[in-house]
Amino acid sequence: MSLSLGWLSALAAGVFSAHVLQRLCFPYFWRDVFFLMKILRYGVKLEVFKWTSRVFTLIDRFVQQARRIPDKPFLIYDGTTYTYRDVDRRSNRIANVFLERGNLRKGDSVALLMSNEPDFVCVWFGLIKLGCSVAFLNTNIKSRSLLHCFNCCGAKTLIVGADLVECLDDISTNLQEDNIQVWALKSQSDRTDIHTLLDKIDAASNRPVPAALRAATSLKTPTLYIFTSGTTGLPKAAVITHLQTLKAAAGFWAFGGTEDDVVYIPLPLYHSAGSMIGIGGTIELGATCILKKKFSASQFWNDCRKYDVTVFQYIGELCRYLCNQPKAEVDKVHKVRMGVGNGLRQDVWREFHNRFGEVSMCEIYGSTEGNLCFMNHIGKIGAVGRSNFFYKLLFKYDLVKYDMVKDEPVKDEHGFCQRVEKGETGLLLSKVSATSPFFGYAGSKQLTEKKLIRNVFVKGDAYFNTGDLMAEDLEDFISFKDRVGDTFRWKGENVATTEVTETLGLVDFIQEANVYGVEIPGNEGRAGMAAVIVGPGHAFDGKKLFDHVLKNLPAYARPLFIRLQEFMDMTGTFKQQKFQLVQSGFNPSTISEPLYCLDYSQKSYIPLTDSIYQSILAGERKL
Repeated sequence: MSLSLGWLSALAAGVFSAHVLQRLCFPYFWRDVFFLMKILRYGVKLEVFKWTSRVFTLIDRFVQQARRIPDKPFLIYDGTTYTYRDVDRRSNRIANVFLERGNLRKGDSVALLMSNEPDFVCVWFGLIKLGCSVAFLNTNIKSRSLLHCFNCCGAKTLIVGADLVECLDDISTNLQEDNIQVWALKSQSDRTDIHTLLDKIDAASNRPVPAALRAATSLKTPTLYIFTSGTTGLPKAAVITHLQTLKAAAGFWAFGGTEDDVVYIPLPLYHSAGSMIGIGGTIELGATCILKKKFSASQFWNDCRKYDVTVFQYIGELCRYLCNQPKAEVDKVHKVRMGVGNGLRQDVWREFHNRFGEVSMCEIYGSTEGNLCFMNHIGKIGAVGRSNFFYKLLFKYDLVKYDMVKDEPVKDEHGFCQRVEKGETGLLLSKVSATSPFFGYAGSKQLTEKKLIRNVFVKGDAYFNTGDLMAEDLEDFISFKDRVGDTFRWKGENVATTEVTETLGLVDFIQEANVYGVEIPGNEGRAGMAAVIVGPGHAFDGKKLFDHVLKNLPAYARPLFIRLQEFMDMTGTFKQQKFQLVQSGFNPSTISEPLYCLDYSQKSYIPLTDSIYQSILAGERKL
């Protein structure tokens, strides 16, 4: 008896010691295990789809939810409620219009230029029900970029929101020459080159179109094209497959979302966050979405209280705007329990918690076209994601040494990349494999190939180049450090420096331009700046440059600062040197060359003085 008690005591002591050791040395072990098991369960479900003759897609999930909970509110927009049945039937009407009048066939690509509104979702779903792929166009892009988008995704039909029809004025002739059919969400129009859609929707049947039209034979079939700014200049159409939409739609669920949640979406639906994670995630849960046409910092918390919002989507800039609002006694009076997004700075994260309560902020890292995703399910402030031993077995990624001056990975004597040590900053690369495929970009194999790095560690391997510098600490938390190469992020948008450089090069007095991003204290990302050489016989004209960028570039891509130079520094491979320019910033007291800044009140680029510089640092000047 005493021997048995001794064994039991020893066992209990051992279990207790192991528990204490685990809590001390591996404090996140069980949370990691349970989260990973949840993700694996969903992943196994997707793998099963590959072996069945009937692939289950996001639109199938929506139709399923519309049958299960037809009267539940799906979208609430500007005070009006649209149930799952309402959206299902209206999308059926739209599908029937194009089936009968639009000459659309399964496999066709259709471009969608619309602001956030319920009909964005209805048109999207109606086209998918026909088996079409849909290209979401950024509503900020201008004429040249807009035409390029049609060409690279092969769209011959454009559907445009009523508020954006005027955006087509400069390119209407080009659209007609290219035989692109334009439909506007209007009941009537004086223009013969535009077909009206609202009147035809009202007259159409809400009967479902044949399910065979939307049926997919593979999860790897493209269903969306979402445009991203890249190093090639003009926007690139990232190919989004059914597999990617299903993975994105699981985001809210993975973080603990339920069908009782009310999701607030203030992000643009033409981005993957608003559409794939936001709308897709709402559908996966069977939840309700509060859709905003545009984010408003002053209305945000009032909306959350009015609609009993429990989950909201964010980018870091959005949270900073909320923290900058005047304080109120009701700041913590709300039901919001979770925010899902990316780009939240540590200082803003802490301030957000202090102001608005302990809302669980769930950071997600991943590009629209990328083959890797990190999720900070622990909620550690400052981390964009969490890794562990098990995650690394499933998803192969590495951080490699990067030379910021040469703007390229550091290679060893054999020509292979070198991994960084724990805690060091390196370029994030994700291995391309059957379990982590990279579907690339539409329109050109060259665009896809440029995003890959081959022969990274061994001959024949291939890695997706994220273009992001990251660091992984000793506890396996991953944090974002910076962007490299020819892209930077400002106002929640990626800015392709090559596209801005080409646009500036069209100005007659500019001989050469070098575009890069500079940090501004208190602001997310980097603001655009251009080092410019004025051509012989010309003088810098701030008014002319202002008019040019206003017409040809979206607001987030317009350079805020101009630096006049007499010559450009080049790298050994004859690329424009950006590193030193980025480091020197835009301080007129430390830069001897002439500096100018964008001024909307004077409609010109004006000299950047010390007083203007100080007002920018103090946050007194609108950027």
